[in-house]
Amino acid sequence: MKQIFRILAVGRELRASYIAISIFTTLLSLATVVTPLLSGWAIDEMRKGTGADVRYVVLLATGIFLLDLMQTAFSNINGYIGDQVQIRLQKILSSRYYEHLMTLPQNYFDTELSGKIINRLNRSIAQVTNFIHAMSNNFLQFIFSTVFSLAAVTYYRWQVALMLFTLYPIFIWVTVRSSGKWLDYQKTKNEHTDIASGRFAEAVGQIKVVKSYIQEKRELSFFDHHMGVVVKTNRPQSRHWHKQDVKRRLVLNVIFYGVYLYIFSIGARGEISPGQAVALILYAMNIRLPIFTISWLVEQTQKAVADSRDYFEVMNMQPAITDRQNAKRLTVKKPVVEFADVRFAYADGQDVIKGISFTINPGKKAALVGESGEGKTTLTNLLMRLYEPSSGTIRIDGHNIADVTQASLRENIGVVFQEPNLFSGTIRENIAYASTNANDDDIERAAKAANAHEFIKDFEKGYDTEIGERGLKLSGGQKQRIAIARAILKDAPILILDEATSNLDSKSELLVQEALEHLMKGRTTIIIAHRLSTIQNVDEIIALKNGKVSEQGSPQELAKQDGIYAKLLAVQTARSSEERQKALAKFGIIS
Repeated sequence: MKQIFRILAVGRELRASYIAISIFTTLLSLATVVTPLLSGWAIDEMRKGTGADVRYVVLLATGIFLLDLMQTAFSNINGYIGDQVQIRLQKILSSRYYEHLMTLPQNYFDTELSGKIINRLNRSIAQVTNFIHAMSNNFLQFIFSTVFSLAAVTYYRWQVALMLFTLYPIFIWVTVRSSGKWLDYQKTKNEHTDIASGRFAEAVGQIKVVKSYIQEKRELSFFDHHMGVVVKTNRPQSRHWHKQDVKRRLVLNVIFYGVYLYIFSIGARGEISPGQAVALILYAMNIRLPIFTISWLVEQTQKAVADSRDYFEVMNMQPAITDRQNAKRLTVKKPVVEFADVRFAYADGQDVIKGISFTINPGKKAALVGESGEGKTTLTNLLMRLYEPSSGTIRIDGHNIADVTQASLRENIGVVFQEPNLFSGTIRENIAYASTNANDDDIERAAKAANAHEFIKDFEKGYDTEIGERGLKLSGGQKQRIAIARAILKDAPILILDEATSNLDSKSELLVQEALEHLMKGRTTIIIAHRLSTIQNVDEIIALKNGKVSEQGSPQELAKQDGIYAKLLAVQTARSSEERQKALAKFGIIS
């Protein structure tokens, strides 16, 4: 019940629309209740035969006609308002979900498939809005129509009203009693649908890998398996639902048998007129229809409860990193980056960073070196506050980054990732992603500085060229140069480079390297190094081993030491397979 109220509460800002729906629903229900009365009066008048007042009967018929017109008008007005409520709710719920999603910790996105996140959003919002739409368009009408009809029946015969009233608690009890098992089935279906959808999105995003390894059948088999579980689960779920529906309808039919039997009996004995009997039967039918609607509303409610769990589960998640109450805006005058005894562990409790300390002075270039899994990327994630250190302090220009707003912190850090992260849209839009205030001249200057302008102008539409999802229409070097142009446009005093020249051909690498040299000029730069040949001109190397700083110094100094940098350098500069194997054996590095 708590979850239902929470679902209903999401649309509080649409209360004006709900009030309008309530008003028209009340009028619609009143019109529905008056019609049986007029019908009964008309029948009783017609029984007088030649003594009947024809004008009175015509007036009653006209009244019924006008009431039908009113019902049509009120029903459609209600439907129109309900449709607007539904689409506005979709926007409200989607925006809230999207906004909240942006505040969640990085590890949520590291552990969840994007396809599952999107599928949960779509399913949850579809069911929640359908439920609220059903409730606003049907539930109120059901309530008002039932109350007014029972009041009218009580006026004629309270015994009939009592019999009809007993339907509701019995019918609702039978319905609710069967809901738990149905929800369990639905949970299983949702889990497998999410897995299938997540894999589907992942396979589409990696379609080249799928095709190159000829794994189309494997991906289809995976998808079919999980959707097959959904189909198999649906069978017992459907059987359970319809079995319970037979019980509900049997109860309904038995009670209505008693109602009709009673009405026919008192009518036959002359205790009520034929017109009153007809009116009672019409009222009973008016009540019977909403009772059938209960099953449908309960089904909508169950779906909404089952499918909204994922939505509210995400909405209940608290951001792992929030701005402190008195957080200040970071203004960087001297871009000094300092790590002081920083420690960090992922959710599994395993330490990745174990008391790391170092300082990078303004305008200097420092490279993080180490084997895979040593925490190089983790350090840059900590600097951007995508993760929070377990202990220790990270400072920029003497300011503890935990004491400043996240937005101002990230405004001062530019990033070029190993894999260029571009969006579908135009080249212009992707470069301007770094600055909403950038004009065409700013964008072009950044592109020229990134060695991108020449290839951009060769396109027929130039900067307005659509590049496809993740920039698939561009080469690796072109994508990387657009990413660099974006970082240049941001003009942040601190820069993070995640080996931006890897996986490029020689010409592209040269162009990208030139662009990076321009980008790094005058900026404090942290380079995540994978190929040591690209960091020979840095000011400082920080070598990591076992989650700690094992050595620190210039490339020339560390090359002469018997440390991790020298070991890696020996392996990477080996001119033959034999030399490489000797280096691996000598230094104990596993290939």
